[in-house]
Amino acid sequence: MSAPAQMPEQIGQARDGFTTEAENWPPNVKSAHKKPSPTSAHLGLELLAVNQQAGIVEMAFDATDKLCNKWGGIQGGNVAAMLDDAMAFAIGLNLDWGQISPTLEIKVSMLAPARPGRILAVGRVLRRGRGGGFVEGELYDAEGRLLATGSSTANFVTLKKPAS
Repeated sequence: MSAPAQMPEQIGQARDGFTTEAENWPPNVKSAHKKPSPTSAHLGLELLAVNQQAGIVEMAFDATDKLCNKWGGIQGGNVAAMLDDAMAFAIGLNLDWGQISPTLEIKVSMLAPARPGRILAVGRVLRRGRGGGFVEGELYDAEGRLLATGSSTANFVTLKKPAS
């Protein structure tokens, strides 16, 4: 996995190449931001900044205690889901309208315990082809501590329009 593209304190800040204004985001990302999936809503997803040209998204999650295991840490499956969201949004930046990018495989490395509170995420495209792509992601706590990293392979699928 490559080094982070930015320092955690920059996540979600408008800067060169990054826009924080939803009206300037690609249509599919704007749509997913306005109406998140039930899982993304449960995780507390908030899209913060997009760099479409570089294939990078930055987001935050409002991790409540409903995401925790009985010991008070965020359950690993929820950590993986946060990374999956970050990576899926990144690979989705340059998809055509009507295309989706199902995850074919995902690898997650838990580096430090994730606790309830604001969790920052970065997703970035490593390589994109015609039929799929490779992405990576990182999760940070509010203090900038790296909590988890992930990598994923995605496939591009064009949804069929229903018959009229």
